[in-house]
Amino acid sequence: MNRPRNLKQLKNDEKIWDIAIIGGGSSGLGVALDALSRGLSVVLFERSDFAKGTSSRSTKLVHGGVRYLAQGDILLVWEALRERGRILRNAPHLAHVQPFVIPIYSYLGKLRYTLGLKVYDWMSGWLSLGDSYFISKEETIERLPQIKQEGLLGGVVYHDGEFDDARLALAIAQTCDDLGGLMLNYTPVTALMKDENQKVAGLKVRDALGKKNYQVKAKMVVNATGVFADKILRMDQPEVAKMIQPSQGVHLVLSNEFLGGADALMIPKTSDGRVLFAVPWKGKLVMGTTDTLREKAKQEPEALSREVSFILNTAGLYLTKKPSRKDILAVYAGLRPLAAPKEGKVKTKEISRNHKIIVADSGLVTLTGGKWTTFRKMGEDTVNYFHRITGEELRVSKSWEVKIHGYGEVILEGHWKKYGNEAVKILQMIKDNPAYAKLLHADYPYTAGEVVWAVREEMAMKVEDVLSRRIRMLILDTKTALEMAPLVAKLMAEELKEDDVWINKELVDFENIAKKYLIKI
Repeated sequence: MNRPRNLKQLKNDEKIWDIAIIGGGSSGLGVALDALSRGLSVVLFERSDFAKGTSSRSTKLVHGGVRYLAQGDILLVWEALRERGRILRNAPHLAHVQPFVIPIYSYLGKLRYTLGLKVYDWMSGWLSLGDSYFISKEETIERLPQIKQEGLLGGVVYHDGEFDDARLALAIAQTCDDLGGLMLNYTPVTALMKDENQKVAGLKVRDALGKKNYQVKAKMVVNATGVFADKILRMDQPEVAKMIQPSQGVHLVLSNEFLGGADALMIPKTSDGRVLFAVPWKGKLVMGTTDTLREKAKQEPEALSREVSFILNTAGLYLTKKPSRKDILAVYAGLRPLAAPKEGKVKTKEISRNHKIIVADSGLVTLTGGKWTTFRKMGEDTVNYFHRITGEELRVSKSWEVKIHGYGEVILEGHWKKYGNEAVKILQMIKDNPAYAKLLHADYPYTAGEVVWAVREEMAMKVEDVLSRRIRMLILDTKTALEMAPLVAKLMAEELKEDDVWINKELVDFENIAKKYLIKI
């Protein structure tokens, strides 16, 4: 992806795009992918970086949702299990099968979870990732070396998917770029354009980096801004009622020694009736999540002390080596765009995760809710409205069969895997310029060449883009990310032809963001 080249296309303000999308998270990218698979022209604007918000702050699971099955949300689970299989098939470099173990401490639990997960397997159909089964106490301890042994009867093994959320978002953006879509980050929408009938006919946008304004005409405009959807809705109708209720999910990142082994742990019922996951990810352990109502949507939400304590205390009930605040390498928070209850208080765990599509009188289409796993289906359902909005015929969706950028026969292992078949190109670039082989930090395998690649090929414009979403150091080990930042800034400045003033500003900005990921002991 080449941002300057893409910006040049906006100079043609007479061009009428089929669909203009606001939002570069999983929802907006799903819409773009599906529209392009049907031959429509697409332009997408993200005010920050791709997946800057909720879409890079997940539990890292591509899953049907075991807890949604327990709640009886059969259709959501069915749909998510089918989409789970498609993600693993179309993006094997970014998603893989992850075995889970549910520790069993009662005979009722053994019966409940063994039977329940058999239903989960059956619903997966031909896209199943593996059968679930009961294992002995001895095997449970072998697979989860740090699990509490007192009262342990055994465990139930089941299989779900694990992925790199920010990298998948980026790869989808690259796929859309490959298909002819115009993808732009750091380009906020400043206003909706309307025709003489007060129908939405395009957007006014601003290049936040180059400080230039553009007008973009479109037959259909999609608001896919997640927790910020109300802001776009108010551009259309200033007095519109609040539609989004942000719910905060917090995750802790620790050394995997607190769990041990390669299997993930699922705690099926916590003190507040939710589930808790402890998932091995990129050599660390991701533990979460919470579900806390927040009044205001923020770009950089911060974990509350009580959320951190809840995760630590809950995990401590199941682990022999109890984690504490000093063990936390990073903490990150994301906001889910739940439907605001119309009356009374509703527990967030009871609000459906199904997506919703709303069409305003102006023709503005808003997509909200849903979950990462179903991003493609959310896009398909949204693009289906194109005929209703424009009256034009629409081809059948083909997004389910699109291979995601990086898909190929040769997939390297280790940290190179996330690049898919492009890893070979990066390694060749490093071979041609040995200076790019320099490690960003002695404790991690990431190289200077990957920073250069992120700028040249992945539209990374800020130090945070590289350290948070191109390589995931900000959420893997925040202190180390801060130590890497000066070298990353220097490498980026050389590529972007920026000066020391830019470097210093970037380092200050990154430090301010990183503080939110450091635990306060």
